[in-house]
Amino acid sequence: MKYLIMCEGANEKKIIELLLGNGRLRVEEDDLLGRIVYHARQIGMSPMVMGQLRIYGGDVEIWRIGDKQTDQLRIPPEFRKQIKKVTKYCTLPELEILLVLSEKKFREYEKRKSQKRPKAFAKENIAFHGRKYKGDTDFYEAYYGRDIDKLVAAIREYKQRNHSHKNEEHYLSEILKD
Repeated sequence: MKYLIMCEGANEKKIIELLLGNGRLRVEEDDLLGRIVYHARQIGMSPMVMGQLRIYGGDVEIWRIGDKQTDQLRIPPEFRKQIKKVTKYCTLPELEILLVLSEKKFREYEKRKSQKRPKAFAKENIAFHGRKYKGDTDFYEAYYGRDIDKLVAAIREYKQRNHSHKNEEHYLSEILKD
């Protein structure tokens, strides 16, 4: 069995790569289809994913990572027997909530969440080494790259604070090593 990790965006992909590279996920690189994390929302829209599924040919479990995933994963007919399970792991309402938690600004955000999404709040209130957050992937690398424990703590705190996931939406903390 291999795992196919499909991330909604580049920032989600970076977060998962940081966790994977630091040995904090329940899986290792050798467990992954193609030994990488993919930036892909749909199988049929990613020639790389389809190619790797064809090459591997064995059973696959898919982990979909994103803010919210209202779109249904469409599995092309040729892969339906191969894909054994699909699980969604979400950070509602947006991935930037992890930065808000890491910066200990959750209470401040809570007061303004009716007016601002986490991304807008983070752009206005979060900086690292003199660099403001602008929604870029490099910021996540700089911010969490040398302090993976800070990322893990934010992921775990997010689950404790958030109780609005639907039954089919899981928490990133569920794919972390204990």
